[in-house]
Amino acid sequence: MRQSYDVVIIGAGPAGIFAAIELTKEGGAAPTVLLIEQGQDIEARDRGQLTRGWGGSGAYSDGKLILSTQVGGWLADYIPTKDLNSLIEYVDGVYLEFGGEAERFGDKPEKIKQLKRAATLADLELIPVIVRHLGTDICLKVLKNMRQHLGSRIDIAADTAVAEVVAADGRATGVKLADGTVIEAGAVIAAPGRAGARWLAAEATRLGLAKHANQVDLGVRVEVPAPVMEPLTDDFYEAKLVYRSKQFEDRVRTFCVNPYGEVTKEQYHDNIETVNGHSYADRRTANTNFALLVSTTFTEPFTEPIAYGEYIARLANLLGEGIIVQRLGDLMRGHRSTAARLARSTVRPTLVDATPGDLSFVLPYRYISDILEMLAAMDKIAPGVNSRNTLLYGVEVKFYSQRLKLSAGLETDLPGLFAIGDGAGITRGLIQASAAGIVAARAIAKGSRMNGQTTNH
Repeated sequence: MRQSYDVVIIGAGPAGIFAAIELTKEGGAAPTVLLIEQGQDIEARDRGQLTRGWGGSGAYSDGKLILSTQVGGWLADYIPTKDLNSLIEYVDGVYLEFGGEAERFGDKPEKIKQLKRAATLADLELIPVIVRHLGTDICLKVLKNMRQHLGSRIDIAADTAVAEVVAADGRATGVKLADGTVIEAGAVIAAPGRAGARWLAAEATRLGLAKHANQVDLGVRVEVPAPVMEPLTDDFYEAKLVYRSKQFEDRVRTFCVNPYGEVTKEQYHDNIETVNGHSYADRRTANTNFALLVSTTFTEPFTEPIAYGEYIARLANLLGEGIIVQRLGDLMRGHRSTAARLARSTVRPTLVDATPGDLSFVLPYRYISDILEMLAAMDKIAPGVNSRNTLLYGVEVKFYSQRLKLSAGLETDLPGLFAIGDGAGITRGLIQASAAGIVAARAIAKGSRMNGQTTNH
């Protein structure tokens, strides 16, 4: 590493990687860039490091590119919809350039019309989206290609933690590493991912940045026989369904559908384990899994949604020594699932080391009620989802950092400091996280310190 750079990027997830690609693309300026990643480099990563390392949480994800302005984040709050659509197309093209060739789903108007009607009759809302599914295997290939591309263009520091953003004279001037080393920078891009949400929230407080609490998404991962979900997955791969619960009027949604996939674990700081899922491009199981998430935005006096999600996850880990799995029929009858009861299920769990248990001791009644209502509604368009043999894994939590006040270029109140990606609370998926990286990179190239020169924003 050098002592100073034009741009320092914190986090090598999709947001940070795409910022680096955009900053160093041919035909543009040639800034000096340092990309710092707390986790391991791509060749050293393994499945035990799901949220840290080159590629971030996306490295072992299902590799779904959701080509929509309505799903996957809140960039539409900062960018006009027309411009965001163009940006999403551009991002999709970059994935293709690095080896992301894959089938597209959800672009058949007649099929959309039919499912919309069926969803409406079931009190569900269908959000039509086009999905390009890479699969976990192709996703890793793309990330390795990006790593090779950037390796000769920028400096990359893996296994390196950033302690804090350095500021002087009213602007960001660099970063301080955990070992005390200070790296100067003309601009700093904070892209710490969901694993770094707490760190970024703490930094925002320390630096006095304007922010507000974001939502927390909390729920379960559902696993059913793959044929049950084929009415949705064959044409749409991932049908985005939203339900407004009758009892509490909470918003419940499907998330991360994995046809013929596997349920997996995700580990956060302090040894917190949550559940997730993925699937491969050329390998299948007999099951399909998806998340049902209840979105909650807390108001005064409570402003710690991340702490709340962590508390629920810790409780599940305490009772289940990790991830809990329960048959839907057992949950509805008030029974704890046991190994014997689980063995009677027609659905064989793909997460074999999940602990049979009782999710009603973990999730508040409100969440359980919302999820049961949603499953009953989904059963009308995908019969069999609400079967007693359906498996529920808990808990699944999506942490989003406190959302910072940002400019159209995603710059914070502290000039020279940009905040992007899932950890910044403005995206929640590969495409919009990647797009955020490009927005910040273009804003820096257009108007911040490049090669030691300062211009106006």
